[in-house]
Amino acid sequence: MNDKKIIIGFVSVTTLILLGGIFLLSKSGNSQTIISSQNAKASVDQKTFDWGKIDMKAGNVNKTFTIKNTGTDTLKLTKIRTSCHCTKAQAKIGKTLSPFFGMSSQSLWIGEVPPGQEAQLEVIFDPAYHGPNGVGPITRYISLETNDPNNSAVEFTLTANVTK
Repeated sequence: MNDKKIIIGFVSVTTLILLGGIFLLSKSGNSQTIISSQNAKASVDQKTFDWGKIDMKAGNVNKTFTIKNTGTDTLKLTKIRTSCHCTKAQAKIGKTLSPFFGMSSQSLWIGEVPPGQEAQLEVIFDPAYHGPNGVGPITRYISLETNDPNNSAVEFTLTANVTK
């Protein structure tokens, strides 16, 4: 009878520890919540770009997108992410650079764009990342979130035809 109580107690304590760990990890994940503002306005003139033909051996290619704050409150940018490991993105606001973001990297970084100012989002694509099998048409996406309730999720689309 005592053995059953010990086993039940052990299973109960183990279950509580596991559930507590899951709860704590879900609360301290690497996502950042920003509060929306009716007066922050994200304005993006260009959301798509085609590099055309890219030689796989010619090295990385870049594209910079501009995100303007046309509102009267600070525009906040967060959760920058790319759709593939071959692509990374970095925001520049004034002289401040964000970390590089990729498919798996997301941080607690929040960029603040003052009213009337703009951020530059530089996207870098490595056409050789996937090796010889990575030729042909590609489409990559870069996404980010803002505190503009009318433009809270912004997605950029880049295309190319990778050749040997």
